[in-house]
Amino acid sequence: MLAKLIIYLQYPFVRYALIVGVLISLCSSLLGVTLVLKRFSFIGDGLSHVAFGAIAIASVLRVSNNMLVVLPLTVISAVLLLRTGQNTKIRGDAAIAMISVGALAFGYLLMNIFPVSSNLSGDVCSTLFGSTSILTLTRQEVVICIILSLVVIAVFILCYNRIFAVTFDENFAKASGTPAESCNLLIAVITAVIIVLAMNLVGSLLISALVIFPALSAMRIFRSFRQVTVCSAVLSVISSFIGLAASILADTPVGSTIVAVEVLVFFLCLAAGNMLNRE
Repeated sequence: MLAKLIIYLQYPFVRYALIVGVLISLCSSLLGVTLVLKRFSFIGDGLSHVAFGAIAIASVLRVSNNMLVVLPLTVISAVLLLRTGQNTKIRGDAAIAMISVGALAFGYLLMNIFPVSSNLSGDVCSTLFGSTSILTLTRQEVVICIILSLVVIAVFILCYNRIFAVTFDENFAKASGTPAESCNLLIAVITAVIIVLAMNLVGSLLISALVIFPALSAMRIFRSFRQVTVCSAVLSVISSFIGLAASILADTPVGSTIVAVEVLVFFLCLAAGNMLNRE
């Protein structure tokens, strides 16, 4: 199997998929710990549905590069979710459900009223569950992914202390002079960027897994924020690589295979954590 994988790595589209998968998994895991601890992890699912609606709009308008439509709309929705979630009349979980379901329904309605291809069900399935083939990643998408991923990683490293403060005690962070609202806005925007990047790989319905599972897996073993963040990143990258390799060798859907590996890793970490606690 290793020899077969080495042969596949000679093809550019396989290398593209591995690069994109590793970078997206790394970015998702870095922010996933914060979102899980703030109990806002479901924002990934909400924004992924918004991205689905944005893709439908881009398809109807026949925009050649749908990133020009999807990214701005998803970022705007992330900001609206943050603002709406702070409203006492509409709580955060209700705001996510309201925007995500509305965007999903609106997008599917547009794709039915203005079909852009004869295979509507195939287009919808590919968008929801990820590309069925790694051949769909182009060099332009890989370059965009690399640039945006490096930006996300750099922002996270530079703002690590502020993100840490806001994650554990937002009120204390405000009292100590940390711009908590700006940090929350930054987290929301970065999350939106990660969601858009992950659409082609795992699809809108599976994106939350990239955010949630590595963080939860790392929390079964470690306790400090730094250790959990580093472990989450390592587990996410390894799971993504194994999932992509298994998808290539077994000819299975990329997104579903990666998520299946992350679920397996979670149960392994759960067992390891129980063993460490007993000792």
